[in-house]
Amino acid sequence: MAFAEGLSEALSSGKASVDFNLRYEDVEQDNALDDASALTLRTLLAYDTGSYKGFSAKIEMEDTRIVLGQGDYTVGPSGYNLGQYSVIADPEHTELDQGYIQYKNGTFSTKLGRQVITMDGHRFVGHVGWRQDRQTFDALSAKYAPVKDLTLQYAYITQRNRIFAQDADLNAKDHLINASYKTSVGTLTGYGYLLEVDNSTANALNTFGVSFAGSTKAGDTKILYRAEYASQSSETAAADYDVDYINFEAGAVFSGITAKVGYEVLGSDDGAFGFSTPLATLHKFNGWSDQFLGTPSQGLVDTNITFAGKALGGGWKVIYHNFEADDASVTVSDLGSDTVSDLGSELNLSYVKKFGKHYSAGIKYAAYSAGDIKVDADKLWVWLGAKF
Repeated sequence: MAFAEGLSEALSSGKASVDFNLRYEDVEQDNALDDASALTLRTLLAYDTGSYKGFSAKIEMEDTRIVLGQGDYTVGPSGYNLGQYSVIADPEHTELDQGYIQYKNGTFSTKLGRQVITMDGHRFVGHVGWRQDRQTFDALSAKYAPVKDLTLQYAYITQRNRIFAQDADLNAKDHLINASYKTSVGTLTGYGYLLEVDNSTANALNTFGVSFAGSTKAGDTKILYRAEYASQSSETAAADYDVDYINFEAGAVFSGITAKVGYEVLGSDDGAFGFSTPLATLHKFNGWSDQFLGTPSQGLVDTNITFAGKALGGGWKVIYHNFEADDASVTVSDLGSDTVSDLGSELNLSYVKKFGKHYSAGIKYAAYSAGDIKVDADKLWVWLGAKF
């Protein structure tokens, strides 16, 4: 009787929430495809139960609809307007976004089911929340803090629920291992991400790395720093590759302005394979125009500078990227041979503002100038959000 009453109380004392995101996106590319435009509304409807003896549950549905017929865009995996327009990766869909059982007891927690998993700022594992259909995982995950400042995380993923509804989901056998320790001058993190697509073929993508990131004060100025290194091996039936990853960042916060420079290298194995991060929130890195969602075989060197601050109650950001190949290669065609080394440059601009407790709005722009590969591209986003 007590069990039934406790379970009933947990189920009925939960919290419902809803999240709306109405967004307009426009894409212009210097190629034969028609320019794309989309007005879409994403709705997240969730219910979190109360807790009973440390157990709780969450269910969350996600839906995206084209609004006012503004759907002139292509979504490749779903076959929507295939080959007609530039890509806007927001398919119409309705699906279970999250659905899991959770257990918490002091410094230990675990989840079983469909869930959001993010690690280390989304560079290797993220939810791609910028897209209307965010990425989630069918997984068993656990987090444990055995002592102060030390956090251990593990997840075993059996399905990657990607950003194209069910059309590009992948069965998987992924192991994610992450350990971080906070010090007075920064956080030291070590990780191992062992990825395998479960498709009856030989494949493995194993990444091991370490990072240190933090900040310190110099008078009224806050100094920012980050250093990271990772090694990666890719093994398939056809070939094996070994590549490296390097990331250095340095910056300062002064008079309300953040200024930061970054140097990121996604290495190449002799121009045949580029360092890959298939579970990352890729839109967050290497330019918002999404030119490098897949690392070129020549690798990618991204030298970037960021400025950010506040104005009129909102936050603004300006980012410039210069892209080069890590290992320049030669392409051969009927017109002759060309060296691929200049991968272009990109300017990103954004302004986001919150209105009261529940509402937000933003505008964002990306302008990519092509180098030895790809074509010029311009993308614009305007959105309104509401959470209750």
